[in-house]
Formats: sequence, C-alpha cells, structure tokens
Amino acid sequence: MQQSIHRFIFSFVTAMIVALTLSTPQAKGQTEKIIYSFTGSTDGTSPQGGVVLDTKGNLYGVTESGGANGGGTVFELSPGGGAWTKTLLYSFTFSTSDVALPTSNLVFDAKGNLYGMAPLGGTNGAGGIFELSPGSNGMWSEKIIYSFTGGTDIVTFESGLTIDSGSNLYGYLGSAVLSDGNSTFGGVFELESGPNGTWTEKVLHTFSGGSDGIAPYGGMLAVDSVGDVFGMASGGSDEYGVAFELVRRATGSWNDKILHIYKGGADGSYGYGGPMAIDRSGNVFGTSTWSVIEFVPGSNGTWTEKILHNFAGPHDGIYPDAGVTLSNSGKIYGTTNQGGAHYGTVFELVPSSSGTWNERILHRFMPSSGDGYYPSLSPVVVDGQGNVYGSLSSGGISNNGVVFEVTP
Repeated sequence: MQQSIHRFIFSFVTAMIVALTLSTPQAKGQTEKIIYSFTGSTDGTSPQGGVVLDTKGNLYGVTESGGANGGGTVFELSPGGGAWTKTLLYSFTFSTSDVALPTSNLVFDAKGNLYGMAPLGGTNGAGGIFELSPGSNGMWSEKIIYSFTGGTDIVTFESGLTIDSGSNLYGYLGSAVLSDGNSTFGGVFELESGPNGTWTEKVLHTFSGGSDGIAPYGGMLAVDSVGDVFGMASGGSDEYGVAFELVRRATGSWNDKILHIYKGGADGSYGYGGPMAIDRSGNVFGTSTWSVIEFVPGSNGTWTEKILHNFAGPHDGIYPDAGVTLSNSGKIYGTTNQGGAHYGTVFELVPSSSGTWNERILHRFMPSSGDGYYPSLSPVVVDGQGNVYGSLSSGGISNNGVVFEVTP
C-alpha cells in the first residue's frame, strides 16, 4: 500500500513539472534507436520480458499477446547491414496443450534451447514453462516442460526465470487465496532437469508472510557459483520488504537467510522483486524503490548493504523496477520505470577510484517520433561493445511496444 501511494504522488508531481524535465539534456554521445516497432498484428503486441542475447548478436524475446493465434509470440531480431530483421519463431495458442500470454524473460541453456514462462494455459490452466529448440532446418519446435498445478503452485504475470550452470530453472511461486478461503504467501521453486528430457519441480522455500516476507509480484532470482539462490520479497518484519538468500545444504534442504530488511525512507522498499546480479567476488547487486544497492558478504556470514545511487527524480528517473545488469567492464546498467521525461530512462553507473559510483542518463524515453516508453520489468542486456538492449511494452509507431538499442 505504501508503495502504491508513493507512486501516485510521484506520478502527479512529475506530470506537473514535465516542461522542466524536458529542458534537462541527456548524456552526450549516447544514441538510442528503435530496432523494431510492433504492429499489434501477427507480429505480436506488448513485449514484456526484455530480450536475451546469443553469441552471434541475435536478440530473442516474447510478446504478451498477438501472433497468429492471439496468445503471444516468441521472436528473434537479427542484425545485418545496419538494419535488424525480425523472425517469428512461435505463436502461442489458448489451450491446455500450450501456454499463453507470456510475460517472462527468456533464458538460454548451453545447447541453445530457449526457456520461458507463461501464466495461462497448460494442463491445469495455471500456466507453465516452455522450451523452444532450434532445428537443423532453421525452424524451432516448442514443448511444455512443466504445467503448474494451481492452488499453491502458480506464478504471477510478471514472474521471470533464472537458469544455472546445470540448466536447472528457478522462479517465484505466487501468493493465492485457496478454495477453502485460506491465503498462501508464495514461494521459490526449482525445475530440475533430468535424463531423457524429464523435469521435476522442487519447492525450495514457502514464504510465511512473517519476517521472511511474501512472494513479490514479479521479478527474477539470481544463483551464485555454489548454487545458492538470491531474491527479494515484499512484507517482512518492517513491511517494506527483504532481500534473502536460500542456502543449499548438503542434505538437499534449503535454509532461508535474510540479507537485508528494508526500512523505508532513504532505504526504500523492495523494488517489485527486481532481478539481482552477482559479480565475480560474490557481491550481490539489486534495486529498491529509490536506489541501486550492493550487498557485500562478510567473513562471519553477515551481509552489509551499500547504497550506490539514490534516484532523485524526476529528471534522474525513479523506480528502477527491472533490477540491474553488470557488464564485463564493471559498469552497471538498468532502466527506471518512470522519471526522465516522465516515461522512464536508461542509466549507467560507473565506478570511480574512490569507491563511489557516477551515474549517467543514457536515454530518456519520449512517446514521440516512434519512441517507446515504460520499460519492462526485465533487465537490459549489454553486448561486448557496450550497446544496451531492452524492450518497452508501450509506444512505437503503432503504440504496441518496441525493442530499443542504446549505443555508447
């Protein structure tokens, strides 16, 4: 509730001072271009899950709706000759043998298969996880590898997927009101890959609604090199959310550990369960409602929170709900859902020799000249040249969303 009130107040204030915002220049030398604008027809509508990059520089993503059957699509964008070519890989159908309305990100395994998640369809009507596999003829084949059962085994529309080095998949289970009137508070699941293409779901943690929090509305988890799982939850002892770690035990069970309890105010609250990122030293990065945050592990098992940047809004942007992405150069990239010119921003954080971080606004989205607005809740991706890619669910030539590129 506090978060909704804060967002209403900010949106109102921002609308009153848009003229001042537009007079603030963005970073020099950065160029944004729309590499695809969706028409809302068979090519899809509303790309919600961001994009993922393969080793050849191709981008892949989903649209929530549209396509040949109206249930959403999986698409590929391939660069060449200064332009991008879009290919429709799959159109979802509204049936129990398929899933529909995908809003999650896509992830690759080591064999080049794509995985994603949708909240509708599947055997039980509660959604499922799908796999797309490339064929030798250039065609892709789709299959449902897991159907959620409903009840306590459901996902929300903005839930995302994470994959580990063993091709196991992780995500949040949503909270629900059961048929007997009791409420559940969600959890964290693992979909474990087995021999002969089999998959087994394991519930790693069930949120109690107490000090450990409540499953977030959406977002993605992070998995470190030893298999521990990191994420964020709403609620908690102070009602502003928590950052948590699920520690894998040798017995196969999991221990829930609270890394940080959000206090509100300058500390902010959890940012919609925004995706976390882990660097090579084991430091964990994430976002709150107002800030980019780093969690640093100590020798005694404790964690220390460091606020790397507080968004001032409106020209600076606000609500970095999509989390952050770490580049190979040590920079941090992300988007804000609002602010800038009222419609969101792309930002970069650069570390200094003194240990502080310097922010640059790379682009302020504007719903004019075909630009998109309101970034998705999935993180941006960065290629080897420092180009930043992402999707926006609104805007573009037909106001059905776009995929964008920001060049350094």
